[in-house]
Amino acid sequence: MKALVLCGSTLADVVFATPIIRALKVQLDDLELHVMADVSAAFALDENPYIDCIHSSSKSAWETYRKLKGEKYDIVVNFREGWSSKWPIFLISRKTYSLASLRWKRWLMVNLKIDQLPNKHLVQRMFECVEELDLKQDELGLDYFIPEKDRVLRDWLPAEFRNEFLVFCIHASYSTRKLTIDRMIELCDKINRPVVLLGRKEDFDTGEVISSFFRKSLSEYYEEGLLELNKRTIVYNACGKFNFNQMASVIKQSRAVFTFDNEFVPVASAFKKEIFGVWGSTILMFGRYPYRTKFTVLENNKVECRPCSSKGFDRCPKGHFKCMNGIVFEFYLP
Repeated sequence: MKALVLCGSTLADVVFATPIIRALKVQLDDLELHVMADVSAAFALDENPYIDCIHSSSKSAWETYRKLKGEKYDIVVNFREGWSSKWPIFLISRKTYSLASLRWKRWLMVNLKIDQLPNKHLVQRMFECVEELDLKQDELGLDYFIPEKDRVLRDWLPAEFRNEFLVFCIHASYSTRKLTIDRMIELCDKINRPVVLLGRKEDFDTGEVISSFFRKSLSEYYEEGLLELNKRTIVYNACGKFNFNQMASVIKQSRAVFTFDNEFVPVASAFKKEIFGVWGSTILMFGRYPYRTKFTVLENNKVECRPCSSKGFDRCPKGHFKCMNGIVFEFYLP
């Protein structure tokens, strides 16, 4: 049997699809498994032992069809939303399974605050769409395999971070998914441990503001005074210094992970890290929260305009940004 899995368009979608990929390969006899992902996210599957062939998709549905029409798949599992991705599938294989779209239900929740969402994790919905195949969910969670060349050694980090550290992933696709810089500093101070900031190149300047704040604090007070105040936060700005696989390697070695609603959520889940997720303009009911790992959600449920979008905005549409500014940082770190 020959099967194709079409992953969603984002890096998070690709990682969230790994339990299905594993289940297909392990539970279906003599299966040749192909997976297609966007060029920007396909690298996350390079080391996955359950995949026989990886295809990189193009923006054009017709180009994708031309790539795959000669493969003669017995089944196609499609996790992409939108008709533009669904109709060419019938030309690739007669037996297809597609993830039910939540577009209208998300629209109702965002615009009218009418909750018709299934209140299920995205992974659960993926398994339900292939229910006919009778796949069983195991307890292994998500997969993320780091290439040997991208494994970060502890001595790559400053000496103060080589024993124990926490990670704060400060990247987000939209501004309304992340805290303001002042509140990021407040959260780091509340963590009160060595913190490694992870993010992309565009997050470097934000990371520098945060890390320089704590460097300045250290220079203003004697170490003895800081100990009396129980101030132990030190921050290393690693934003833009590692590629994504290397950031995953840093997360794997961390004690716990603080993050926004972003692609680091499934990666931290894959390594069974305790996750402290900060949710702003989006909500957990969209189904992309930590999977099969311990997690705490920091959010403000007293804001009537939340969620304001299924993705996010560059600025708060109402101008007050209460969904993030009103979060109380209450959590426990043993």
